[in-house]
Amino acid sequence: MNKSLKYTNKLIEFLDASPVSFIAVDNLKKILKHNGYIELNESEDWEIVDGGKYFVTRNGSAIIAFNVPEDPHAFAVVSAHSDSPGLKIKPNAEIRVEDKYVKLNVEQYGGLIMSTWFDRPLSVAGRAAVKTKDGVEMKLVNIDRDLLVIPSLAIHMNRSVNEGYTFNIQKDLLPLFSGGGEGESFIETVADSIKVKPDDIIGTDLFLYTRLKGRVWGRDNEFFSSQRIDDLQCAYTGIKALIDSNYTSSVRMCCVFDNEEVGSGTKQGAKSTFMHDVMIRICKCLGKDERDMLRMLASSFMLSADNGHAVHPNYTDKACPTNRPYLNGGVLVKYNAQQKYTTDAVSEGVFLKICDDAKVPYQRYVNRSDIPGGSTLGNLSTEQVSINTVDIGTAQLAMHSSYETAGVDDAKYLYDAMKAFYNASITTLRDGVYKIK
Repeated sequence: MNKSLKYTNKLIEFLDASPVSFIAVDNLKKILKHNGYIELNESEDWEIVDGGKYFVTRNGSAIIAFNVPEDPHAFAVVSAHSDSPGLKIKPNAEIRVEDKYVKLNVEQYGGLIMSTWFDRPLSVAGRAAVKTKDGVEMKLVNIDRDLLVIPSLAIHMNRSVNEGYTFNIQKDLLPLFSGGGEGESFIETVADSIKVKPDDIIGTDLFLYTRLKGRVWGRDNEFFSSQRIDDLQCAYTGIKALIDSNYTSSVRMCCVFDNEEVGSGTKQGAKSTFMHDVMIRICKCLGKDERDMLRMLASSFMLSADNGHAVHPNYTDKACPTNRPYLNGGVLVKYNAQQKYTTDAVSEGVFLKICDDAKVPYQRYVNRSDIPGGSTLGNLSTEQVSINTVDIGTAQLAMHSSYETAGVDDAKYLYDAMKAFYNASITTLRDGVYKIK
């Protein structure tokens, strides 16, 4: 088995086990602990030593892991996000239909492709707030069985469905839960899955997820498909590259934020103070003052890692005419004149020099000039911490589908690029002059 396929199979295992952001972050915690990282809590004092390896979470859905060298001169950061578009279950979710069906009330989270959620086995995952003797405790929820389906309306009753249809979330995308009659309620099903009493559940963040497992496919096993490739591929790879990289003169950090798909404007999002708060606490624990931190930020660098679009084989006209990224063509470097992506000549030059030295292939992504693109993490996180940033990722198809597609070789290319970045030492000699070793 080649190295790319071996790495991709491990990535797929992580994707299959991470149906929502809360569980993805919990799985990242387990990986970090297995590799000797120490968990810190924001509500406690921190003790950080040279050579130490640490991580801290916020809201159970965002995580920052970091390694501390002796007398660091900069921060080397990879950022990604833990959430994906989908359907969130509303409170008081059950809707009874003629005493013969029970369906669940849901609402849209992010920019999902609605048609991809129909006629496939689904289940529910997330978290529940549970009453305890002294307060409230969050418990992870994953009802690990085929529980729901959103059935399509037969073509006989909607003859024009293949001519284009506008989906209505409140009507068309409500999943079927049970056949009515007497039986266990939805909240009782959730309570049973976490072994608590239904009355002890006083709050939930629950989402639908597809039960389709990830798989490698193609004539030469060159493609893979899975749920939540965007952006858990980058989150998983950032953590793996951090663990496997060597100590340099930089504090190496991997930041996995939440809520990117809905604007990042939460306490655990890229626009929050989370990364800045962690940086300040690291500096203070190392005996550095504000002036020291500002000098460190001048030489700091971030990879804002979030996937982009490959040229689609059926819609080749949707891509930029001169920048044509393909699956398995290398790491994607993303550009946008409106600064939806942060890449500029400085960050492009530094990152591509690192890729060239490590012999990692790369390709460039720019939207068609008449098709607006979405934003990502870099331009939002720099509202709190101003450092040189390049937007990267891998090329994929069917972004925001419930089941996305990407390239097997690209998964390993991304890992190699992130590891090479962590192993490099970047120093700003003066504005516009950068030393890389």
